[in-house]
Amino acid sequence: MQDMGFSCRIPCVKPLLNNRQHQKRLAWAKDKRDWTAAEKRGEAHNPRCLRSSVKLPQSVMVWGAMSSAGVGPLCFLRSKVNAAVYQEVLEHFMLPAADQLYGDADFIFQQDLAPAHSAKATSTWFKDHGIPVLNWPANSPDLNPIENLWGIVKRKMRYARPNNAEELKATIRATWALITPEQCHRLIDS
Repeated sequence: MQDMGFSCRIPCVKPLLNNRQHQKRLAWAKDKRDWTAAEKRGEAHNPRCLRSSVKLPQSVMVWGAMSSAGVGPLCFLRSKVNAAVYQEVLEHFMLPAADQLYGDADFIFQQDLAPAHSAKATSTWFKDHGIPVLNWPANSPDLNPIENLWGIVKRKMRYARPNNAEELKATIRATWALITPEQCHRLIDS
């Protein structure tokens, strides 16, 4: 390929800029164009040879429930999850999800062994509410069908480009709403 005039180039990683940021950077650069070499910092790059990066990509923490009947409502968490926060999620999201997905039928709740899940106070909460919890082996996310469901959600969102946390939440909600009971049933059956 080198004999044909091609050469290998690895793109420089530069911050992903929106139009306003690009204009501000351009104005800043024009203002500094008369600086001496000693005053200048950085170097010029051909835009075709750049690869965008996002300095701090948006992220959110989400709790969701599923059964072979479909998915329940999502809960977007605002803080780290400790036992008290988790019990609030269970009270305000898991119980309504269980009513929606199971009605009066019995069910066994499945969760991993995260510290908030296995705390004594959380075990007491489940006992007080009469909810049996599936005994779960440590370090076994591959056995949990909801992990595969989150993978489906992420793949469906692959090309979404939310600009902030609220847009990300809206995209997650819209994608979650497209999950069918058949998909959930297949994941659980597998």
